[in-house]
Amino acid sequence: MSVLIGIDIGTSVTKAVAFDSEGITLTSATRRSVLERLSGSRVEQDLGDVVRTVAEVVREVTAVLNEAPAALALTGQGDGLWLRDNDGRAVRPAISWMDGRASDRVAHWLQDGIVQEVYRHTGSGMFPGCHAPLLAHLQEHEPETLRRAATAGYCVDAVAQCLTGRVSVDASDATLPFLDPVSRTYSRAALAACGIEKQVRLLPAPAAPGTVLALDARGAALLGLPEGLPLTAGPYDLPACAVGSGVRGVGDGLLIVGTTLACQVLTDQARTDDSAEPAGMWLCTPDPGRWLRSMPAMVGTAALEWILTLTGRTTSDLDQLLADSPPGAHGVSALPFLSDAGERAPFVDPGARGRLDGLSLTHTPADAVRAMCEAIGYAARHCLEAAGLTGTLAACGGGTRSGPWAQLFADVLGRGIRIPVENEVGALGAVRVARRFLGEPAETKPQSFRTVEPGPASRQVYEDGYAAYLAALDAARGQWGGGVRRS
Repeated sequence: MSVLIGIDIGTSVTKAVAFDSEGITLTSATRRSVLERLSGSRVEQDLGDVVRTVAEVVREVTAVLNEAPAALALTGQGDGLWLRDNDGRAVRPAISWMDGRASDRVAHWLQDGIVQEVYRHTGSGMFPGCHAPLLAHLQEHEPETLRRAATAGYCVDAVAQCLTGRVSVDASDATLPFLDPVSRTYSRAALAACGIEKQVRLLPAPAAPGTVLALDARGAALLGLPEGLPLTAGPYDLPACAVGSGVRGVGDGLLIVGTTLACQVLTDQARTDDSAEPAGMWLCTPDPGRWLRSMPAMVGTAALEWILTLTGRTTSDLDQLLADSPPGAHGVSALPFLSDAGERAPFVDPGARGRLDGLSLTHTPADAVRAMCEAIGYAARHCLEAAGLTGTLAACGGGTRSGPWAQLFADVLGRGIRIPVENEVGALGAVRVARRFLGEPAETKPQSFRTVEPGPASRQVYEDGYAAYLAALDAARGQWGGGVRRS
């Protein structure tokens, strides 16, 4: 039995999960990393602290295994800007994908047509926490930082370099916003449109599918494992979750209900459409000729946690709160856009903000909580429609562990959702990709799911609610004024 350890480096939590050859969890460990929220909507992380969490979870897992792992498989958060020197040392704190310091720049680029021009070249929209506006911001405000940098990468490849001494960026990570997803090469025209063409030297060529790295002496010492142990780096967490959730057919999709929503649909074509909103991206997968049309919204469980805190409740109260307010929340409605960086899918608007409507003294905290949950469900439907969902839909993430909220998603979407029994599908997806790259046999045991079907009683309520949500969103976008709409 070949044991592989999947390591999922999240925004604030790192997890290591040991899987046997059938994808069954043997043991796992978690550690929190430090996420620094600073003035000016800045959000940063320390690479050394993130590597610490990786070392601790790997050591904890291997300590209880009956055999040494055959390989390690990394996945984790994408986007942001992780700048390193030639030796893999950070030249400044990593800038998180949640960062909003470049919001004004994205708003200007939307108005000036630059976001639309980049979209025509690469099929990727832009948002404040991606490479383009962050590199442009540093080029203006921290030019010396860029001069000292050798690599502008992401979380997964930054950790991989610390463990192997090699720079290896998965094509999924490299997608946003400069990569032509068909040729898997960077678009010089997209870089030039953003005024940062000279920074192309910082962008490593995407690793070829099948790339396998190995622990060097430093990485082996950090993890307490043998030097030369195989390690794969990527795909990052969105496509890794799709693999781990069993998304295999063209048209099939995945809904990730985490800190943010991430909606994806597997496709056999990657194309841009000038009439479409310049949002989302076409993520490269390990399979040539297959892409994930991804709409990773900024709304999600963070919005739920905010409304729960506002009402003096916790996640343990969610199921009862949803039971205490009927579909439609007694007329209360919401827009769930609470991120400092605005929204990035299925539209881009750094000025997007949330709200609650229809409140009166007769309403309860349960109504406010249900209204926010329903709004997040409507945002998911908006994203999945924009991504072109036509097949089956899987769902994963912490939000799906609430039975009533999972039912709400099925009801709002008007379709059944398949929820994997295995919770750590990101780590599992990374391990499945690693087994392929290592030439090991695929799992033979079918994956287990629980299925949630939509109930007919609330169908019309949610159809009307979704139409009202879209109308309220359209009106709000006219007030925000930070994005560009397509009719």
